[in-house]
Formats: sequence, C-alpha cells, structure tokens
Amino acid sequence: MRASGILLPIFSLPSPYGIGNLGKEAFSFVDFLKKAGQRYWQILPLNPTNFGDSPYQSFSSSAGNPYFIDLDTLCQEGLLKAEEYVTVNFGDGEEVNYEKLYQHRLAVLRKAFARFDKADQEYNRFCREETDWLEEYVLFMALKEANSGKSWREWPKPLMFRQANVLADMRQQLADTMEFYRFLQFLFYRQWFHLKAYANEQGVRIIGDMPIYVADDSVDVWANTQLFDLDEQLVSRVVAGCPPDAFCPDGQLWGMPVYDWQYMREETEPYQWWRQRVKRALQIYDVVRIDHFRGLESFFCIPYGAETAKTGVWRKGPGMELIRHLKTDHGGKLPIIAEDLGFMTQAVRELLAESGFPGMKILQFAFDTHEESEYLLHNHTRNCVVYTGTHDNDTVLGWVATASTGEVAYAKQYLGVDKTEELPWAMIRAAMMSTADLAIVPLADCLELGSEARINTPSTLGNNWRWRIGAEDISDKLAAALRRMTALYSRLG
Repeated sequence: MRASGILLPIFSLPSPYGIGNLGKEAFSFVDFLKKAGQRYWQILPLNPTNFGDSPYQSFSSSAGNPYFIDLDTLCQEGLLKAEEYVTVNFGDGEEVNYEKLYQHRLAVLRKAFARFDKADQEYNRFCREETDWLEEYVLFMALKEANSGKSWREWPKPLMFRQANVLADMRQQLADTMEFYRFLQFLFYRQWFHLKAYANEQGVRIIGDMPIYVADDSVDVWANTQLFDLDEQLVSRVVAGCPPDAFCPDGQLWGMPVYDWQYMREETEPYQWWRQRVKRALQIYDVVRIDHFRGLESFFCIPYGAETAKTGVWRKGPGMELIRHLKTDHGGKLPIIAEDLGFMTQAVRELLAESGFPGMKILQFAFDTHEESEYLLHNHTRNCVVYTGTHDNDTVLGWVATASTGEVAYAKQYLGVDKTEELPWAMIRAAMMSTADLAIVPLADCLELGSEARINTPSTLGNNWRWRIGAEDISDKLAAALRRMTALYSRLG
C-alpha cells in the first residue's frame, strides 16, 4: 500500500528545555502528521549520545536517551517542582546545546529520583522484564561516573577485564548510582511507549534507525568482548569505516570495532546477540531502518591506529545466513528498511533482492549528469523507499548551493520548474509521485530551509545533531499542503 511520512529527529522538536523530548510537543507533532495525511514518522536512534553527540555513537544500543525525558510530565506526576527546572539554563536557543544539557539535565533528574518510590510496582516490573540489558547498562554507567566519565578502556584493569569479584564489590558500592540509572530508563521507556501508543492510535507508525555498528566505548562492547574482533588486551585489531571515494579521498575512519562474525555463527544459538538486538528494536519501533546494510554482505575494515582508511580491506559479512535467522524469529516477515547507499556491488544488490527488504532512493543523488542514475524517478521500483534526502544529506536548498550548475539545471529540467527556490517542493512532489511504496521527506525540505537546517555532515564534529524547529513551523497551512499532495498521489491510504 502506498504511504508517506516525515523525517524529524526527537531532538529537533520544539521545547523550552534545550532539546526536543517526549512531551506535549511530540504528541502535537503526531497530530500534525495525522492532519497532513502522513502515516509514518521516521526518527533517528533514541539511544544516549556518546562521542560527538551522535546518536550513532552511543553508550548502549538498548538504552534510551535521558535528555528526551519530559520534565513537565515529571512535574505533573509530583516528581519535580516547576521552580527546580524552568529557570535552569539548558541552552534554550535555536540549536541543541549538549554542553549545557550535560551540565544540568541529570542534576534535575536526580531531584525527581529522590522523590520516587523505589517500591513502585510498575518500576519493579520494568526492571525485571528488562534485566537482560538493563543490569549491565546501569553498572557500566555507574562505573563511568565513578571513573570521571572515562572510556572503559581507561578503567583499572580488573574493571576493564570484568574480574568477577571486583564487579560484585562495585555493584554493592555503586548500588544507589545504579538505581538512579535504572530509574532514568524506566522514565524514558514509560514516556516513549506512551507516545508510540498514541501515534499508533492516530494511524502513525514509527520508523526507527538501528546503526549496524556500536560505539567502542559502550556497554555492548565492554560486556561482550568475545563478539568483536579484539586482541588479548581487548584492543581492536581493525576498526570500521568506508573506502576512499570522490567525496572523501582518504575514506572514512569511523573507529568502531567490527564483529567477529565467525564467533557469532558458531555460538550455541547462532547470532544470538544480533537476534536479540533486532527483536528489541522491533518492540521499540514499528519499522526498523538498518543503517549501512551493505556491511552485512561485506564490510570495510581498517588496521587499528591507521590515520586514514586508505589501507583498509573488505571482508565478508554474514549475509543471508543472519537474515534467515532473523526472519525465522519473526515468522518470515520483517518490517525492515535497508540503507543500501554507498559503495554498491552486484553481491550487495543480490543480498538486498534475496532479503526482500526495500532499499532507499535519494532524489538528491539522481542528477549526476555523468550517468543514468538508479535514483531517477523513472528507475524506481515499488519495493523501495524514496527520500528527497536523509539526515546525512544537506537540505534540498543546501544541495542546490553546492551542486554543480549542470546538476541543478538537470534537476530543474527533469522536475519541470524554472526557479531554484521551487526545487524543494518539486522534489517532494517527485517523491510522492514515485512508484515507491513509501515516500519519506525531511521536515526541513517541507519548510524550504537551507543548510542551516542540515542535521549531520558525515566525518565532521562539532556542529551536528543540533537543528531544532519552532512550534510555529508545525502549521495547519503546511499540513493542508502536504495532505493535498499526499492525496493527489494516492498515499493517504
């Protein structure tokens, strides 16, 4: 069935407290989506941010970001007093200020923790049901706090190597801190599932994003070192990245450890960690986009310590063997979108086809005048998801400012417009018109914004994951315009 949706991260929502959250503004955005005839809301990973404030570099692939906990809701529940947070400087400007959040947000949440009844039945049920990931996570975060926030690789050796008797002692010493981090996860997931239930009731499904790799400084690696390609001293032999190309002559050096796929394959339950990860993601979201899907066919790995990605090599991934296990776990069907961008080979195309997952078509990539692009509208298939751009792209108007004259001229001619400023909605129209079953449009393109609204510039640090909208941007006028176009191209359902 044809449908459409909007891409907007949670952190980009309006809020008076420094960052978008799971409060009333999120519910209002769901209402906007319903008015606009949109049946999907695509977000970015919900996990706590780590290096570079990136949701793709997290302390945990299972935990939720405590910055997204709505403080007004806690006030209504009697866990906070308004004067304890409304005057706090969370960096309440037009962009997210992660430094201010780091300085003040957890201090406010500790006040709510002090008032919370630890005997609460809902809380204790949550802790029991989520113990598989929760207990390792809260210990990890408590140990980070006790070690001044340092990476687990800089902890004392007994902690780094998880010496059992030392960890048992630390669980006793850090019991209160661990309880605080349990409390944060309880709040986050209570608020998240309330929002998700509301969205689903309004006919809106959530598309979540699952990075293929996990951060080196994460509980995922520290608690499961055997699953990664590490040496006896737990140092990565190789790290993840991308090979050099026309956009990045040195390649991309991501730095995350790569999986030991052979070890995972030979476990009593093959690929158990990955299967549990996907199962959890499908509990949190309605649809999951697997970032860097091509890494399941083969993955690029770079010697640890290399300064660039030039010396990297390709290694085979688990391919359909893993996907078959995932499908078996979920009755043969998986609501997964494969991010099949980047360096594509025939083997990757064959894996995508055999998986049955829809791939992605990015309209900004369509107008390279040197070749007949698979991203051009007339080359789309039904089993794909079309985007004007993603969180890693500039906005349409930002793209126009940096693309070649030939590309922009081709785009205008192909899309049937004369003026550059008409291109954002011309691309939106093209996405809606596409034969693709699903069309997703970043909200910034609907608002006709330039590079100031770009969410992320890959391989850069310091200015990403900060863009926010104002409450005035979510208007009935915009909803009506989107709904008309959605209806015109039979995506209302």
